[in-house]
Amino acid sequence: WLIEETAADGAFTRERLNDEHRMVLQTAQEFIDKEVAPAVERLEAKDWALARSLVQRGAELGLLATDVPEAYGGLDLDKVSSVVVGEAIGRSASFATTFGAQTGLAITPILCFGTDEQRERYLPRLVSGELIGAYALSESGSGSDALGARARATRQADGSYVLSGEKMWITNGGFADVFIVFAKVDGELFSAFIVERAFAGVSHGKEEHKLGLLGSSTTPLILQDAQVPAANLLGEVGKGHKIAFNTLNYGRLKLGAMCSGGARLAIEEAARYAGQRKQFGKPIATFGAIRQKLGDMVAREYAVEAMLYRTAGLIDAVLRDGHSPAQILATLEEFAIEASILKVASSEALDFILDENVQIHGGNGFVRDYPAEQHYRDARVNRIFEGTNEINRLLIPGMLARRALKGDLPLIPAAKKLMDEIMAPPAMDAWSDGPLDGERRAVAAMKKVSLMVLGTAMQTYGQKLADEQEVLLAAADIIIEVFASESALLRALRLADARSGQAANADRHQAAARVYVNGAAVRVEAAAKTALAAMADGDTLRTLLAALRRILKVTPVNTVALRRQLADATVERRTYPF
Repeated sequence: WLIEETAADGAFTRERLNDEHRMVLQTAQEFIDKEVAPAVERLEAKDWALARSLVQRGAELGLLATDVPEAYGGLDLDKVSSVVVGEAIGRSASFATTFGAQTGLAITPILCFGTDEQRERYLPRLVSGELIGAYALSESGSGSDALGARARATRQADGSYVLSGEKMWITNGGFADVFIVFAKVDGELFSAFIVERAFAGVSHGKEEHKLGLLGSSTTPLILQDAQVPAANLLGEVGKGHKIAFNTLNYGRLKLGAMCSGGARLAIEEAARYAGQRKQFGKPIATFGAIRQKLGDMVAREYAVEAMLYRTAGLIDAVLRDGHSPAQILATLEEFAIEASILKVASSEALDFILDENVQIHGGNGFVRDYPAEQHYRDARVNRIFEGTNEINRLLIPGMLARRALKGDLPLIPAAKKLMDEIMAPPAMDAWSDGPLDGERRAVAAMKKVSLMVLGTAMQTYGQKLADEQEVLLAAADIIIEVFASESALLRALRLADARSGQAANADRHQAAARVYVNGAAVRVEAAAKTALAAMADGDTLRTLLAALRRILKVTPVNTVALRRQLADATVERRTYPF
């Protein structure tokens, strides 16, 4: 998608959910709204027995089983179904954290890397909620540097292991039964283990005093000569990094779904409040300043949803011929870049939306009489866990560069072709003036900017590119905007082209895509200038900036009117309008 144009019908969108998807969505939403939401105060009072019972209730409804084969008690549904569940669960942030640790961080590594015996022993009980799972990777001295872990695993004569160390910030740590623990065998070989709470030497520390997510358990995991049988080694000795990173890849996709669900809820709350709250004798929803906020909130969420369902659809297309653990693992690796993009974009869009929700609520957004402040606190950690947003930003261009150098992605030929185009006389504009053609031109131009910046960086720094983090961050921002813009565009184009299903909403879809793409072009230009100025100066920089101006010619659109259109639809419906 970075170097080629995607047809509108080539992207899965939320509007294409089938009856089964919608039934799963309704089940999950009713569970959250009717059973979890009323229990939030008790969860925040650390009622972990209630937390367990809610996980088990979710299991009864099949919500824990989407990714697991039927042989292990699962439903073996597609990844779109998993995203649908994640969006619904995301309406309750604390429970979503508990749920995510169970379905993503505990189930995924055993499913993808476990032996048949391990899968048979643990997966059915995790899927049923009989066992609660947790994931123990981070330590006080090794957060982003996961491979710098100090926890040790010492091999015994009988093949078993003794684990010693302390893991930090363990979600579900206060009541989990099973932990995926990472430690270094003989102090060197980073490896993974399935550790039961019942094993000798396993305990947890006190609950952390957190800014948000007060209804989820977060504790240290303490390993004091913990006795772990040989059969509980997960995967191979020294290959723990594959388990850790691929589990996080899928966790990032699921986190994107949960952030999306939280954003939809916040827009709903903001719309209701803006429609009811009066100042100067009128609802504040009639004021341009509030309409601008609501319009931007909707456009940001529209793009996140478009990326989310597009990625899930791409994964399902690859897995159409089978869902074996090996196939799932290979697919998670293939879509690691998209997972990182989603993690960054969704968590930052959610923070933007929640910040604006507090602002729309005014003073009421700062007190606990309204949920706006709780949502604001709960969301902040999304930019930290599952790999910080900074780490994920560095991964995005880093993975692209590695794939290009290996020949797996024709990035270098595409960059050379772009340079030839820049040096050649200007060509005639072949674009028509149909629906969203201006946005199509903008997206095509942003793709060229991404190739220009990444290609210049690879040529400038060579093997030392990884050391130039500021340039990589700027390149990542451009790549994220490209994927978000094209995804939003394809979602809107599908309705514009087909005029079916949601034809009455086609204009609103176009408004959301146009607002997002217009803003993205401005952000791409700024990021490109930052990167180019870091890599060149003098005549070379002036030449690069001239090329940038030639590539990125985007005519501004009337986003004031488009935001008003989105805001009015949101307030009228008292909910997110898509």
